[in-house]
Amino acid sequence: MTMMRKFYTGAAVLALGTSAAVAQEVEVLHWWTSGGEAAALNVLREDLAGGGVGWTDMPVAGGGGSDAMTVLRARVTAGDPPTAVQMLGFAIQNWAEEGALADLNALAEEQNWNEVVPEALQRFSTYEGNWVAAPVNVHSTNWVWANTALMEELGIEQPETWEDFVAAMETAQEAGYTPLAHGGQAWQDATIFDSVAMGAGGPEFYQAAFVDLDPEALGGAEMVEAFNRMETLRGFVDDNFSGRDWNLATAMVINGEALFQIMGDWAKGEFVNAGLTAGEEFQCFRVPGSEGTVTFNSDQFAMFNVEDESDQESQLAMASAVMSPEFQIAFNVVKGSAPARTDIDPSAFDACGQAAMADLAAAGENGTLFGSMAHGHANPPSVQNAMYDVITAHFNGEYDAETAAAEMVTAVELAQ
Repeated sequence: MTMMRKFYTGAAVLALGTSAAVAQEVEVLHWWTSGGEAAALNVLREDLAGGGVGWTDMPVAGGGGSDAMTVLRARVTAGDPPTAVQMLGFAIQNWAEEGALADLNALAEEQNWNEVVPEALQRFSTYEGNWVAAPVNVHSTNWVWANTALMEELGIEQPETWEDFVAAMETAQEAGYTPLAHGGQAWQDATIFDSVAMGAGGPEFYQAAFVDLDPEALGGAEMVEAFNRMETLRGFVDDNFSGRDWNLATAMVINGEALFQIMGDWAKGEFVNAGLTAGEEFQCFRVPGSEGTVTFNSDQFAMFNVEDESDQESQLAMASAVMSPEFQIAFNVVKGSAPARTDIDPSAFDACGQAAMADLAAAGENGTLFGSMAHGHANPPSVQNAMYDVITAHFNGEYDAETAAAEMVTAVELAQ
């Protein structure tokens, strides 16, 4: 019996308490639709197929998951929830508060999840002490992705400071390349703002502004500097950035059209899917100024309450598969993220993956591991969306830096 089969068998026993043979299938709502994401998701689909669990795919592209959440709300309102749903951060907590999520405690206890999942992730995987979601990964969001050949052509070394970073992009711009690949979507604007704000103000500022929602931090000098840096970055994106999907921006770096992209490490999956090697054809480094910190999000699968015993069995089989060390390695090697478990051997991961795992461990020990504002892990969705509005309005030229900081204070106050 394989290790994976043992997990399935254990989950089945927990669900039914019998050995009754029933058809198993999961309907999975998710937004992993890019090439790299689809390849990673296929790892889970094949694992489940190996355990006799079928898969009904329900992809909803776009919006960094917001479009998928809209579809989910409609399904739940109609009394027909999917069996499993990809979710982030506070969205898990909100659904758990509504009593919509299945209890995974028995499986979590059997497989010792409390001991192998970092507390920072358990903050979102559990609700009132009960496991309600299985974490798939940990994505670092404060990364820069770079085209190695273009760096060499332009004589650019890895930037060590914000000033070096700006100088490198000026060099690319003067040579006729797009310095910064970007897609003008609110969540993408917020993703680069997340890293820029951490670099401009440091971890204490990040905690005060985005987690504690301190008005003095939200409207202070560090916030103004963060918006000033966003104005600088706005000058390095191309004219066609508006509405571009993130993976198309990544493709600009892959194809040598653009020098850098600021994006979470799901971007690495696109490089890998294109046959490129980390540390060789492409580079990864922390956004200058944010070194020593990790802003993260964690993709998790939440299981909705369902009455059919076969569906319940399938849910536990899927949760068990997600949490297995074999899957955590196989999936995250493809996806570009770090495992959600802390007991994983890093030897199977490439240079960027090993750096992500080392940075994550160090940040966890040093108190510099922060849930990402841009990805729903720092504050509730109402506040997150209010911040999105200000950040995007500023990026599109509606506000100057000082006005944007003042608007941030007002928007957050109204959203609470």
